[in-house]
Amino acid sequence: MAYMLFIVEPTHQRSDRSEEEGRALYERMGNYAEHLRERGLLLACESLKSTREAVRVQKRDGQSRLLDGPFAEAKEMVGGFLLLDCATREEAIAIAAACPAAEWCTVEVREVGPCYE
Repeated sequence: MAYMLFIVEPTHQRSDRSEEEGRALYERMGNYAEHLRERGLLLACESLKSTREAVRVQKRDGQSRLLDGPFAEAKEMVGGFLLLDCATREEAIAIAAACPAAEWCTVEVREVGPCYE
């Protein structure tokens, strides 16, 4: 079964740490991802840039619209994700609990599936 682990972080967190601190955390996450890849559990993972550079797209009545920020004030943002292939929900939760990002963020675990269920 596929599970998505969302790394949910406070929006201010990145600006509160030095570049050196950020690079050290990024390296820890890269090492963790490589460990999961070696175990055959990791399908994909990426870090995401801040929402400051984001754009939203809506399509209403056949017309596309781009929404540049600022967006509604949010206290958290998705800072990255890991897509896993796990045997059980419990395995995905255990991987989330062992994830280094759980020390400074929240790791949300969601099973991949159709939106109509």
